[in-house]
Amino acid sequence: MRAVIQRVSRAEITIDHQETRHISQGLVVFLGVIKGDTEAQAEFMAEKVHGLRIFTDENGKMNLSLADVGGELLVVSNFTLGSDCKKGRRPSFDLAAPPEEADRLYRHFVEHAKGLGIQKVETGEFGAHMDVLCANDGPITLIIDTERIGK
Repeated sequence: MRAVIQRVSRAEITIDHQETRHISQGLVVFLGVIKGDTEAQAEFMAEKVHGLRIFTDENGKMNLSLADVGGELLVVSNFTLGSDCKKGRRPSFDLAAPPEEADRLYRHFVEHAKGLGIQKVETGEFGAHMDVLCANDGPITLIIDTERIGK
């Protein structure tokens, strides 16, 4: 499972040019499910995102988590994170999990994140066209790949 995480002051997502969802201060997580990913990895990733100490404290140090600041979460499914660009100029998406499995694990991540007590969790729509606007705060952008950390 791969995630690109952005600390934001606000973000919004418009789904199929119709419905728009918003968050205030918090994190935007672009989540890619890779072939072979498991529910345990989805739970690990949700807990990692919840506990990342990337918000500034009273001394200006990145020392606070999403929970500490009462931040909100926007989770966006993103199969392109399962790309491989090593050969040629056209990405290969062979690493991405099949849609049914990816959707199931994406939803598992979201439900687990909600269960951690995050005050507001918004989502995109799996497989839909989405326009995402992020006011990246910092900018702070992190990449987490469960394969690289042994989970």
